[in-house]
Amino acid sequence: MSATILCIKWGTLFSTSEVNTLFRACRAHTRADLRFVCLTDDARGLAAGIEHRPIPDIGLSDADIKRPGVWRKLALYHPDLHDLGPVLFIDLDMMIVGALDSFFATPSAVTFLDTGPQWRPHPRSGPREAGTGVFTFDPRRDQHVLRAFLDDPQGAMARYRNEQDFVADHIGPYTYWPDGHVVSFKRHLCYRYGVGLVRSPDAPAPPAAIVAFHGTPRPSETRQNLIWGPAPHWHMGQVRWIEDYYATFGIG
Repeated sequence: MSATILCIKWGTLFSTSEVNTLFRACRAHTRADLRFVCLTDDARGLAAGIEHRPIPDIGLSDADIKRPGVWRKLALYHPDLHDLGPVLFIDLDMMIVGALDSFFATPSAVTFLDTGPQWRPHPRSGPREAGTGVFTFDPRRDQHVLRAFLDDPQGAMARYRNEQDFVADHIGPYTYWPDGHVVSFKRHLCYRYGVGLVRSPDAPAPPAAIVAFHGTPRPSETRQNLIWGPAPHWHMGQVRWIEDYYATFGIG
């Protein structure tokens, strides 16, 4: 079985080392013949085995790129990428901790991360919410997403909160990853209201294969700061399983 993983990096929020770490972790956790593609504005230092391409231009200004909503991510549907075929996209704030093979064998052509009620500060009932932190799609088949955006970019950015809400409304039929396959670090593994100052975050357990570090903290914050985490998820000190992860995959 062959599989393609796609990621995107621009600016300085994420480093080349973090791309390399994701690549090594993905390669270690799949039996597929893996093709790993990074879209980037700076390919210096990428590990051997990573295919890099420039981020396609979709006509956004510098101000548009910096505004909330991660609109530049719609470059994923650009014609320059139509040769890739079906891909699994993974954001750089993800840690791969389990087998990825099931992510390449989804019954639906488009499968999203559910960032609905269980990913919010106060879990409650409510509708599911499509997230593009980990999702499958086909750049060529789904090119209508970018065309819809380019029909009225400013209107789209005014009407929608972010890129993933726009994609969910325009891509067509989709499904979600099974519950527990992708977990939130701060929502599902961390503790609240000071408990984390005396208790380390839980280690991910099956069926979790991916841990999402959305927002804050980033993995680097747990490694560099004595006290880390947004209120009320304060924690103290390094996390052993995160340190083990970087010792294994975070070389360079």
